[in-house]
Amino acid sequence: MTVGAPGKLRLTRSPHLMLVAGESSGDALGAALMRALQELAGGGVRFTGVGGPQMEERGLKSLFPMHELSLMGIAEVLPKVPQLRRRLREVEDHALASGPDAVVTIDSPGFNFRLGKRLKGQGLTLIHYVAPSVWAWKPARARKVAQFLDHLLTLLPFEPQYFEVEGLRSTFVGHSVLEGGAAKGNGVGFRVRHNLSAADPVVCVLPGSRGSETSRLLQPFGDAMRRVAAEVPKVTAVVPAVPHLREQIEAAVKGWGVAALVVDGAEKYDAMAASNVALAASGTVALELALAKVPTVIAYRMHPLTWMMVRRMAKTPWVNLVNVLLQRSVVPELLQYDCTPERLAAEVLALLRHPVQRAAQIEAAVEAMAMLTPPGGSPSRAAAQAVLDVILARGPAA
Repeated sequence: MTVGAPGKLRLTRSPHLMLVAGESSGDALGAALMRALQELAGGGVRFTGVGGPQMEERGLKSLFPMHELSLMGIAEVLPKVPQLRRRLREVEDHALASGPDAVVTIDSPGFNFRLGKRLKGQGLTLIHYVAPSVWAWKPARARKVAQFLDHLLTLLPFEPQYFEVEGLRSTFVGHSVLEGGAAKGNGVGFRVRHNLSAADPVVCVLPGSRGSETSRLLQPFGDAMRRVAAEVPKVTAVVPAVPHLREQIEAAVKGWGVAALVVDGAEKYDAMAASNVALAASGTVALELALAKVPTVIAYRMHPLTWMMVRRMAKTPWVNLVNVLLQRSVVPELLQYDCTPERLAAEVLALLRHPVQRAAQIEAAVEAMAMLTPPGGSPSRAAAQAVLDVILARGPAA
């Protein structure tokens, strides 16, 4: 379980890698991986497979539009089952006909694990990027994926042990959030652009990037901010909004009755840097806030039946990765029935009022982010090195 030393590799010929991503986050991972592979191999790597616009910008000609695989929920997936089966056969046929040095599937386990099972035993090297969260639930899944994968690239440092005990070689490559812009936001510039003084308290409110999340969180977040504003009269709520949710968010914010600013999602990192505290939906954004050193309160709501299933299967008391990594409660988590305006407001006010509490969370966040950093510092480069190491170790293909 190592990451090779940095520097270009000497390959006897240009390797052919087949990449398969099924959603926008995988597209971003794939594009960064492609860039790092070209850098490490000195150019000349050939890519085929399935990807989105970012991977296509790097030279991949997708077998079909990636969005056909970007489906969530039973109601959405069921009508598309025949098409998904056709696409699965198409990807399988391409892999067998083209004979890549390795097939690298990226996240999207619903599609990619089915593909891996079909390709197992066909003479191909199968690598998967992003481990399923067996540490959080379904630990038996580690044994299942070990039966058809040759190598696994993990984002979290404690994940390889779950799979290596089942015989699956795994490499910790670091979390892709480290290569985003979360640590580089311009808070001063944001405040100047939006006429916020340096002394004004700002709360960055992030109710999620999916309609199902925002529909459940906008009201309790707004009610919480109303309570905060009653205690801190000059507070401003800043709400970065992705384009497809901006109309919904703007309509909700108008009813909050507090000073609020809805900004384009492109300003998210600047908004974070300008904020004293954040109130956010659980997810990757929590890591972005940790990287931006913004003290945060995490919240989430889901359908009651889904919540019952999640709680029954959960193997960890935390959902926020900062808490999971440090194995202690650092970031407040108000989930489901704890996600009430009263409790949300109380936690936000505590962070606004107590500098020592804010500083303690920031210090812990720095510790957690260091744990997500691979040797060499670059997750995409570590992933690329691991892929090339696997190719070189498995035979004369490269």
